Amino acid sequence: MFKPAFNPEPPFTHGQAPRTAVLLCNLGTPDAPTASAVRRYLAEFLGDHRVVEIPRLIWMAILHGIILRVRPAKSAAKYATIWTDEGSPLKVWTDKQAQALQQVFNSHGEAITVRYAMRYGNPSIASRLDELKAEGVTRVLVLPAYPQYSGTTTASVFDAVYSWGLHSRVLPEFRFINHYHDHPAYIQALAERVRTHWAENGQPERLVMSFHGVPERTLHLGDPYHCECYKTARLLGEALGLNKSQYMVTFQSRFGKAKWLEPYTEPTLQALAQQGVKRVDLICPGFTSDCLETLEEISQEAKEAYLHAGGEVFHYIPCLNDSETWIQGLHGLSKEHMGGWSLQGPTPSSLAISREQALSLGAKH
Repeated sequence: MFKPAFNPEPPFTHGQAPRTAVLLCNLGTPDAPTASAVRRYLAEFLGDHRVVEIPRLIWMAILHGIILRVRPAKSAAKYATIWTDEGSPLKVWTDKQAQALQQVFNSHGEAITVRYAMRYGNPSIASRLDELKAEGVTRVLVLPAYPQYSGTTTASVFDAVYSWGLHSRVLPEFRFINHYHDHPAYIQALAERVRTHWAENGQPERLVMSFHGVPERTLHLGDPYHCECYKTARLLGEALGLNKSQYMVTFQSRFGKAKWLEPYTEPTLQALAQQGVKRVDLICPGFTSDCLETLEEISQEAKEAYLHAGGEVFHYIPCLNDSETWIQGLHGLSKEHMGGWSLQGPTPSSLAISREQALSLGAKH
């Protein structure tokens, strides 16, 4: 029978005051825009059975025999085009979101600790949970940065939490947010982002909403991602007062030769240009932080494809990042899922009792 090797932990203390944390979990990023760093990142990312559902032995041979020998250098060159002085945009924005959310909790007098973690790369979910536990956190709300649920993303975050728990004797109380694709605060933040852009640049002929793609077979296997993307798009279109002919949904970031969710983003943009659509605005609602897939794949590659096909004006509308409306939305979303948990900090009366009192209580039980 499998017996996990538990990590050493301090002795249990009676009367430990409950402390609550929000762990904002994003996908991840390489530590640097170099081939070696990208190789480490891709090995972890593409080695996740949630991400690639090909039989393990076959996929590992392909991954280590072909992909990790060829792709890292190409991907590193792409990362280099978006890298900032602060580091990877996805990590920078996720960090800023966590800090801003912490400030909102603080401003409300709510004793909540906010941290961010990456499913792949650093800081890992396991390392953050170790830190939180060492700080005395007893309750953790896991908040994935993915508004739409998918087994390839959201479920993988939960897997990482469960895996950490296998090696911990005393577990915090966990709550998980599965999705918020139709949450009013999320839709409001998206709509405000678009309206602000249009107030400065005017309105386009077509608004394209590009979501990250997944293999089509995930839809047939019961994954709700496809439906949740379309619901987000419908609600955003309604919030903006658009009819169905003024916006469309596409899917990007296809990998491999299998059929993925359609329509694909770049071919759709090329078709729009060839049909005479002169201006397109594109937003990526499924990404809450700008990253390689938005800044390089969309703002660079997709833009070039559209203009080369005959389009005249292409605007990429940035992700929610640390916009005030979105941070307030995250605050409200978190509080909804922490219902029943006290948001106040420890009081003197709730601090740990003495060893003598603990022994006395133990004798009574």
